[in-house]
Amino acid sequence: MLRLYHLLLGSILLVSIPVVAKFFLPQFSSPNVVKPPTVAKLPNSNQGNIWQKILGSTAAPTNWQVAPCEGNAPLLCVSSKGKRLGTVEINIYPLANNEDFRKKLLAARIPTASLVDYQSPKYQTQLLPVLKTWVLEHYAAFAKDRQDKYGKQIIFSAYPPQPVTIGKLQGIRYGFVGIKQQGEVQEEHIGHVAFDGTQLYVITTAFDTGTQTGKFDKLENLAIFQPYLYAIAADLHLPQ
Repeated sequence: MLRLYHLLLGSILLVSIPVVAKFFLPQFSSPNVVKPPTVAKLPNSNQGNIWQKILGSTAAPTNWQVAPCEGNAPLLCVSSKGKRLGTVEINIYPLANNEDFRKKLLAARIPTASLVDYQSPKYQTQLLPVLKTWVLEHYAAFAKDRQDKYGKQIIFSAYPPQPVTIGKLQGIRYGFVGIKQQGEVQEEHIGHVAFDGTQLYVITTAFDTGTQTGKFDKLENLAIFQPYLYAIAADLHLPQ
């Protein structure tokens, strides 16, 4: 059954690759593409896992459990019958330490003053193109990294960024997949990004053997959990 599932998944992805590549791959091959600058994350506090504060409803498949992982690491644990199946990670980037994103806001003529109500519909709508630009740069950097690492052995395909609601914020859902020439999925990543005026929230999970945190060990488990992750992201207590 799983073999049939993988064949169907591979067929769908292979059909979609030429369309997606038409829009994304020319950007990825540009020699001017550079990795976005590293910004400081919000340090873990002694109050525990941030998911304990922001988690709303926890939709999950039958006999699966979703709960904040133990400890201070910003991880959401997905398990079944006592066995961990995967984790979802959230990273929080304060605007004060994120000059790259501040420049994107200013370029879009969005003020960065603390008195601005970024939760108003007006500014949330204005933010979406900025978040989309952030996602496209993320795609480009990731694709270049994979080209340098795998060459033509892996075909990189990015999903079109999709506006979604993340808690009370407007955000972007994004994702990308790496496929071997034989049609087998090497890795798949799913992300959400939103901004509340002071902090950038980036929620990620993946099927990727090279990722240390925020990942699933089996592609089929990530595929099963994917729609539930969307529901969880929509019901988060954001902004804090």
